[in-house]
Amino acid sequence: MAAMLKPKVLFLCTGNAARSQMAEGWLKHIAGERFEVFSAGIAPRGLHPIAVEVMGEAGIDISRQQSKHVREFLGVAVGYVITVCDNAREHCPVFPGAYTYLHWGLDDPAAVAGSEEEKLAAFRRVRDQIAGRVREFAGNK
Repeated sequence: MAAMLKPKVLFLCTGNAARSQMAEGWLKHIAGERFEVFSAGIAPRGLHPIAVEVMGEAGIDISRQQSKHVREFLGVAVGYVITVCDNAREHCPVFPGAYTYLHWGLDDPAAVAGSEEEKLAAFRRVRDQIAGRVREFAGNK
């Protein structure tokens, strides 16, 4: 009997620096045995160090994840495309084949100005929102 192919899930945001990276880390952690998980950006700008820090607080190491351009996935048959910011939703390319498209409008924690503590708080809040969304997604698939 042929092995079942795991559905591919692609999280998209503008910079592939924080929200989509955290979503990739959460889904790999929660249901990585059931999904092939990727993230990319419309204009990738590298992994945000605070995203790495707050995910580490949750016991998930995303430090080896790379910021990727969405172009890398244009020929890939993706089962789910999940945009995590409005800019990515507006500029999301069309992928080949049938796929499920979802949008999770999440605040950009990297846009928060203020003290280190205020920035950390913003990243933690978005991290926890993403965890809830990912648990809901994984539980329904």
